[in-house]
Amino acid sequence: MKRLFDILFCILAIVIFALPCLFISVLLKVTSKGPILYWSERVGRKDLNFKMPKFRTMKTETPAVATHLLEDTNDHYTFIGKFLRKASLDELPQIYSVLMNEMSFVGPRPALFNQYDLIELRRKKGVYELKPGITGWAQINGRDDLSIKDKVGFDVEYLHNQSFRFDLRIIWLTLIRVIKKDGVSH
Repeated sequence: MKRLFDILFCILAIVIFALPCLFISVLLKVTSKGPILYWSERVGRKDLNFKMPKFRTMKTETPAVATHLLEDTNDHYTFIGKFLRKASLDELPQIYSVLMNEMSFVGPRPALFNQYDLIELRRKKGVYELKPGITGWAQINGRDDLSIKDKVGFDVEYLHNQSFRFDLRIIWLTLIRVIKKDGVSH
């Protein structure tokens, strides 16, 4: 049921976001050097790494670390990067990862390959039994403002309570958080 929902939701998202994605792609190409997409190495289901696409919000020479670890984030953004992040539009290409069955619309956000503390705690708690998601329970309960321990706590809560109804609730709350730009610190 979840996979069918993901496929149907992908089709709907492609129809709705095709023109905005085209516009973002052109704007990125015109305003910054480098590729339109950034392929981020992430940890997915069963603790396996995969490449997740995002619209490139950082300059090409930016180190591959979590944004909060950069000295001055503003120095690294592309012309439209900060806006894309705040509006969560940089996440749209992840529809591809959902279609490839590497991600779901709802699940724990995939950790960067070098977020060792987050990865280890998720391993211990069994979170890697879940497919990662574009959005998740931790995303709507604090996103960037959560500690790693709290983030994993929400991931575990989702692991034990996942259902179609819970997924729909998370998607609805995500839309509200994105519109309000809640929990986005960088």
